[in-house]
Order: sequence, then C-alpha cells, then structure tokens
Amino acid sequence: MVTFCACNSGKKTEQQSQQTETETINNEQESEPIVVADDSIQDDGIQKETQTMNKEVKKEEPKKPAEVKTPETPIFDIVTSLGTIRIKLYNETPKHRDNFIKLATSGYYDGVLFHRVIRNFMIQTGDPDSKNANPNAHLGVGGPDYKIDAEILPQFKHKKGAVAAARLGDQINPEKQSSGSQFYIVQNQNGTPHLDGAYSVFGETIKGLDVIDKIANVQTGQADRPIDDIKIEKIIRVE
Repeated sequence: MVTFCACNSGKKTEQQSQQTETETINNEQESEPIVVADDSIQDDGIQKETQTMNKEVKKEEPKKPAEVKTPETPIFDIVTSLGTIRIKLYNETPKHRDNFIKLATSGYYDGVLFHRVIRNFMIQTGDPDSKNANPNAHLGVGGPDYKIDAEILPQFKHKKGAVAAARLGDQINPEKQSSGSQFYIVQNQNGTPHLDGAYSVFGETIKGLDVIDKIANVQTGQADRPIDDIKIEKIIRVE
C-alpha cells in the first residue's frame, strides 16, 4: 500500500492582499496554518502571496511476497541384517510421512523383523511384536493403538521399491485406514499395479533394490516368515 500525505497550500485571502501600504503590520492579522512553506521575498520587501509546499511524500516499499519454502524430502536408511535400503518419503502424504519420521527417529523399528516375505511380490515389516519373537509366533497384527487415514494418490504407483502402508481388509476397514506402523516394499520387477488405489504409497526406494531382492529370495516357512530372522537393526535419517 502506498501512503500519501495530504498537505494544505497557503494563500492569503483577497481581503488581506488589498490592504493599503499605510496600514502597519500588527498581530491582529491571522494567517492560514501551513505545514511546510517555502517563502520567497521580493525586492520591494512585499511577501509573495503564494507559498509553495515542499513536503516530501514518502512511498512505502512494496512488500515482497513471503517466500514459500519447499519442504525437504525426508530420506532414511533402513539398515537390515542383509544390507541397507535407502528410501525417500513423499511430502504429498504428510500423515504417513510424519508418522514414519516419529517412529523411526524414536527407535520404534529397531529390532523388528521382516515377518512376511513373498518372492516376486513384496517384503513386509513394522510389527513391534516381532522383536525377539519365537519361531512359532503369529506375527503381523501388532502396532500402536491408532491407525492413519488413507492418503491414496493417483500419481504414486506400486512400482518396484515403492513403500506403502499395510492395512486390514476392506470388509472390516472400508475407509482403507493404514496400520500405525506396518509397511511393505514392493519387490516385483514390474510392480504390483493391482494394488494401486487400494493402499497408501508414501515413499520409494532410491538405493538398495538389490537388498530388497536379497530379502525376498530367502527361504520362508509358515505364514511366509523367513526361516532365518531378518531384522531392521536401525533406521537412520539421512536428510
């Protein structure tokens, strides 16, 4: 917004200008209020009737629009017993992003197993009950006492390396809410497009696809659990 300063220009009235030279200047005459005046004196000693104002009008600098910073893309290293998988999270799925950041940085995932592994499909982890679980334990139902609202966006597909949230089936979960902690990583070379639109994809693998393959190819037993435990040792935020 530009601010202008309204100022008065001084001008003697016609009656005052017609006074004769014989009248003496006295204090009974009144002049108009002037904010800033520039008086010039003529050679004959008579003050000019017109006074000009030179008040500087200052203009405010137009305000620049606030700079909108693009949020940094969170990047994490998932350090497993078979190697490291580096993933980036999508800022377009903030609920899943923030939840993963909270759990990963608090050590929630340290020691959990890849409890469900299916070759040419995906590898799944995130069940806190899998920590130090005995070989016959039923896994895949553990997690925090909350779910995450679905963030299913058409631009994020189940390509190889996609990171998506596990969830209960549609019959008991028609809103497609995600598990509070369990997630899977797509291993199939051609992706799993039949899952598009059904699960929240919130990240992708940017390094370590070979580690995903290595995990997916291990020998598994009951309920697709690896015979030899494969665990997440720790998750480290890189950026």
